[in-house]
Amino acid sequence: MVSTVNPVCNFGWQAAAFDLPGVDGRRHTLASARGPNGLLVMFICNHCPYVKAVLDRIVRDGAELAAHGIGSVAIMSNDPAEYAEDSFANMQRVARDRKFSFPYVFDEMQDVARAYGAVCTPEFFGFNAKLELQYRGRLDASRTTPMAGARRDLFEAMVEVAKTGQGPKAQIASVGCSIKWRR
Repeated sequence: MVSTVNPVCNFGWQAAAFDLPGVDGRRHTLASARGPNGLLVMFICNHCPYVKAVLDRIVRDGAELAAHGIGSVAIMSNDPAEYAEDSFANMQRVARDRKFSFPYVFDEMQDVARAYGAVCTPEFFGFNAKLELQYRGRLDASRTTPMAGARRDLFEAMVEVAKTGQGPKAQIASVGCSIKWRR
């Protein structure tokens, strides 16, 4: 496991299109995932201890952001040949067991991860209604161990995006495992 920190937010960068298979048997696109006030694109996986530590909070925030008109999609871009726990069958199990309220999709060729410049899991890209990047930061102040009263950076930023179309200028990068690129 290599810990990686993502780059800072490139405000205004346009969300890259995608069309990926979901664990629900349907295909999901940029257009189908977005909400009227924006879109949260999350790069996650099943094996990463950083993701495992925050998955319940990711599910909570995705559900709560939907009430603010923010759509969410979770993308798994790791090579499951290297990490069997990241297989499509395990993606289906995780989404079912954790009751994902958002699509969980497989980026088998890793083209979407490359288009977004994703470097780690978990990694969060928050877009406004015009699909302009407004947030690229951490989930919350508690990182991998939940802390009572910890600031919910991602949630607060995306509520601000839903209301104003702009994210906070100060953002703290997400930390996680590196994307497992195909050989």
